[in-house]
Amino acid sequence: MSFTDNKTRELWQAFMPHRNKIINKLNADLICMQIYDGNLNFNNFTPNTTFQKWAVIEVADITNIPPGMQSFTLPGGTYAVFDYKGAASAFAPTFRYIFYEWLPQSGYELDSRPHFEILGAKYKNENPESEEEIWVPLKAQTSD
Repeated sequence: MSFTDNKTRELWQAFMPHRNKIINKLNADLICMQIYDGNLNFNNFTPNTTFQKWAVIEVADITNIPPGMQSFTLPGGTYAVFDYKGAASAFAPTFRYIFYEWLPQSGYELDSRPHFEILGAKYKNENPESEEEIWVPLKAQTSD
């Protein structure tokens, strides 16, 4: 999908009725994961840039995957974690801060691993009191 062809609602509507079929859950958190092209940097990112989006639940093991679902093993590494409070649709200023202000001054650059948000007990989607964690994959900045 892309931001201009956003199918997030459809993804979660398809996932949620089947989430209880997943066994070995580590917790009740939902995870919204994005996989971008390995060459992505947010200077060349546009609303039409395509990416994969996954609806995810963390499990202890992947031996009993329900039909129609896939497993994904998240590669380890360094992540910056940002606490976000507000409606999901109001995230754009925080996005700009993370990628255009914080990241260039951090001494890190984006890594080509998945980005994700943890939607825990305080997540309420469009409620201004909603809370989630934003996880951004990082690696040490390389000199040009």
